Amino acid sequence: MSIKTAVLNGVATIEIARPEKKNALTQPMYTAMADALDAAADDPAVRAVLFTGQPGIFTSGNDIEDFAARGRSGGEGQGSGVIDSPVGRFLLTLARFPKPVVVAVTGAAIGIGTTMLLHSDLVYVSDEARLAMPFVSLGLVPEFASSLLVPQLMGGRRAAEKLLLGEPITPEQAVEFGLANAVIPAAEVVNHARRMAERFNALPPGAVREAKRLMRAPQRELVEQTIQAEGRIFGERLKTPEAMEAFMAFLQKRKPDFSKF
Repeated sequence: MSIKTAVLNGVATIEIARPEKKNALTQPMYTAMADALDAAADDPAVRAVLFTGQPGIFTSGNDIEDFAARGRSGGEGQGSGVIDSPVGRFLLTLARFPKPVVVAVTGAAIGIGTTMLLHSDLVYVSDEARLAMPFVSLGLVPEFASSLLVPQLMGGRRAAEKLLLGEPITPEQAVEFGLANAVIPAAEVVNHARRMAERFNALPPGAVREAKRLMRAPQRELVEQTIQAEGRIFGERLKTPEAMEAFMAFLQKRKPDFSKF
């Protein structure tokens, strides 16, 4: 199984465990993560959720082979049926999750590995981490409301560097921009994040949930509308010649050629 789950001392851990593919995410993995979140939301013994990856890699983002297959088949991707798709279900489940979400970014966090941090509550990044949102370079568009939330966090100019040019984000920049709480040594980041998640065991759970709901409420509707709007365009882009060229170039380990578009 590429997603490992466990509940220990009030913390439901969701571990991305596909190191042979750099923790690239497939449709079944999205389903497994959404299922784990639903179970954690319903379990009164769970006070917080902890997402983590493998040493040196949090996730390399969506599996490009999966993307290419969906594009060739004319699949729905993240299109109009976003709520019903595995990816869309995970996006909305995490965005709506009522309990605290803590993330230990154990290494590279590409694409959704970065955008999911926008919907988490406490984020600790390894000093070896590298974050990036290379959607445009793959012929796609930003997802998970990143087109809304990233400019809000870091301003339009820096957001353009990260979302349009796909420039990486260092661990220190992640903290500066408000994507993360702190940079932690690689060997300690998971244990530190777990300790922070366990602190919710000593707090009144109802008050924690209501406080989180209030913090998110002013933008909840706009965030979900943005997720849906991005998803429709994302799904359409998956089927474009630009995206197929980007996917094939990635799989063939060559530079893409967009000069004909």
